[in-house]
Amino acid sequence: MSRATSPNTHTADAAGGKADLDLSEVCRIVETARSTEAVLDALQQSISISRAPVSVLAAVRLPLKSNDWEAMQRGKSVFLHSDVPDGWWDEYSALVPGRFAPALHLARSSLASFTWTESMRLLEPIGIDRWSIELAHKYGMRDGFICPVGGRWMIAYWSKREISSVLTPTARILLQAAISFAALRLEQLTTPDVRRVGTRSYLTSREIAVLRLVSTGQTANEIACLLGIGEETVRSHLKKVQMKLGARNRVQAACEALRQHHIP
Repeated sequence: MSRATSPNTHTADAAGGKADLDLSEVCRIVETARSTEAVLDALQQSISISRAPVSVLAAVRLPLKSNDWEAMQRGKSVFLHSDVPDGWWDEYSALVPGRFAPALHLARSSLASFTWTESMRLLEPIGIDRWSIELAHKYGMRDGFICPVGGRWMIAYWSKREISSVLTPTARILLQAAISFAALRLEQLTTPDVRRVGTRSYLTSREIAVLRLVSTGQTANEIACLLGIGEETVRSHLKKVQMKLGARNRVQAACEALRQHHIP
């Protein structure tokens, strides 16, 4: 005879067996949390209830600029769970500036949750671009699970084993629901993120127009003709934007302008 469940209890096939995750109870605990630590503990409790083989890693408020690593500060935009392996964050935060971080990249552009193994298969990083997963393996984190929330937050889990086949679609949907509610509470508990808006470089409308055409492959002469200005003026605009964006050349300047959302 099947066991009866309450209206607020949702059943998910996690870790190879039936497990109950009471979303209303998880949301109640999150809603009454008075600290970021308490929110992460509530998510860890929901994982324990569902018996999924993962642990909470961290909640991250994503910076406006994709490479604004200075904004990724523990206690301000990065909130670690107490069960994170000792030493991992110190080494991660020291290595990440200037490097490609697959999880952060996908979290900014994805609406769906994904595991670290799935992101590696999708992006197929080579050489130095594998640094983040190799660092995770060093600290016993074989796989993980990333849940993005609105391009503003991401909440990450970690596991000692590969979990792509373990976290079923139903289990992921339930976790995503709890995580979305947790992100709302984290937004209420954290101080306004001034850096998220205030670190963009100021570019004039002319400079933006020049960069937009650079990004489409136009030469300085072609840009001058298209905008009705002199070629030397184009070069002057490019020198100024390179200095403002800290770029070595016009290609890097156009890429940085894309990262900072100056040009589409």
